[in-house]
Amino acid sequence: MQRQHWHKSSYSSGSQNCVEVSEGRTTGVRDTQNRDQAELNLTAHEWNALLSVLTP
Repeated sequence: MQRQHWHKSSYSSGSQNCVEVSEGRTTGVRDTQNRDQAELNLTAHEWNALLSVLTP
C-alpha cells in the first residue's frame, strides 16, 4: 500500500528509536530508520490494542 502522509508518532520518544504512522482506513506503522522496508498495516482495533499495551 502506497501512503503519502507519514508523521512521527507522538508516542515516539526523543531518541533514535522512532516510528512513523499514517492514518487512514488502516494505520500504517514503519521504522524511521528503515523507511524502504515493509510497514505494518493495522486495523483500528489492532492499533488501539497495541497502544493500550505500550502506554501506561
